[in-house]
Amino acid sequence: MTELFTIVDFDDWRAQARELLAAGRPPSEVDFRAARDRQQRLLAASEGNTTTAVKSATRVPPAFIELAKHVACHRDDDRWNDLYSVLWRLTHDEPRLLDVATDAEVHRLRRREKQVTRDAHKMKAFVRFRKVQDADGELFVAWHRPDHDTLRMVAPFFARRFKGMRWSVLTPYESVVWDMRELKYGPGVPADQAPLDDALEELWKTYYGSIFNPARIKLDMMRREMPARHWRTLPETRIIPELLAEAPRRVESMIQYAARGERGAAAYLPETRELRALAAAAAACRGCDLHARATQTVFGRGPIGAKLMLIGEQPGDQEDLAGEPFVGPAGEVLGEALAAAGIARDEVYVTNAVKHFHWEPRGERRLHKKPPARAMASCRPWIEAEFEAVAPRVVVCLGSTAAQVVVGRDTRLTRDRGVFRTTKFCERTLLTWHPSAILRAPDRAAAAMMQAELIRHLRLAAQEAVAA
Repeated sequence: MTELFTIVDFDDWRAQARELLAAGRPPSEVDFRAARDRQQRLLAASEGNTTTAVKSATRVPPAFIELAKHVACHRDDDRWNDLYSVLWRLTHDEPRLLDVATDAEVHRLRRREKQVTRDAHKMKAFVRFRKVQDADGELFVAWHRPDHDTLRMVAPFFARRFKGMRWSVLTPYESVVWDMRELKYGPGVPADQAPLDDALEELWKTYYGSIFNPARIKLDMMRREMPARHWRTLPETRIIPELLAEAPRRVESMIQYAARGERGAAAYLPETRELRALAAAAAACRGCDLHARATQTVFGRGPIGAKLMLIGEQPGDQEDLAGEPFVGPAGEVLGEALAAAGIARDEVYVTNAVKHFHWEPRGERRLHKKPPARAMASCRPWIEAEFEAVAPRVVVCLGSTAAQVVVGRDTRLTRDRGVFRTTKFCERTLLTWHPSAILRAPDRAAAAMMQAELIRHLRLAAQEAVAA
């Protein structure tokens, strides 16, 4: 006989699934159903389900838990049953099931995971706050319509980014308020109860107009990445027709600007933003004058989808000759630190903020010279494209130059290292020593201290990448 279970959320499903596994109940004997609305969820949570509490000793792969947390946010009614079926198979003679991409159930879960991740990204990208006044002063309110239940997944991101202001994000299904101390969740709010436009609208439209690139207009992609259902809450959509009308004139202006030799790396970016295409395009980059004396462009190396991304300053002498980042003395120090931190180098994406070697002659040697600000600015589109292609969970800036490019010009390594920062590129960005700084340490004791700190920071970053 099939027993029905009404599921409130992931924690509820996990508790039920753990008990059912311990009781030996196969998927054919249970049927999970999601609570239809918040009222039913509250009722189900208060009444509880009917399984007997049995402690399970079954070990579940961490990868499945991470997958299940994402799938739990999907609004497909069958997600709980599919999760339990895969969980049953994982714990009953198919421990490598998640590696079988062609399995129908695994494929459905992966597809839902991808859809939820994309929906969470859309929420981060499309939420626009309006300033209102209440009894406690300024409150910034946004209304957004997600496709899935991603609010609780994304709310901590907004709490970190806007921790010094009171704000609320409203959705049709659920809402959240940040009072600068904790997140408080409540019922959904219809669109007609969202606040009207305010002065921030004009500021945002001015900003969007300033970053709009008329040379890279792709209307189909724009519609796909900015679906029409979100346009009501996006003030920039109101000026898109005007920007499109102005695009030909602005493109001509950019062509004239490029003719004077002031191009920057943006002019060399390929339309396909895959790593292989980016590396091939970067090889021909003439965006700044560093290319004239360098042997070759040294682009980043590492797997697509690497959870951890390391960013240095620029290639050195041996890197310039080999065409790979961190293969010289600094690379040896980094390799030792990664090994000590328990990190496999081939699982990490390693790159530099500047892609060409900047040096000065000293006899027959080429000595490293800090890249000028114009080179750092010219190279910025490459690092931005790498962030987009790799999508790391954690970024480690090795040294002050990388930190200033990624975090901001006011960053100070002596003050900010070892502390996670939120940037527009990654929610978890960590600053630490550049391996070359360890090589230049005044004595062995100082070098040992810096090396130990680098290892500790790398280990911390790796732990955060797994937990994220």
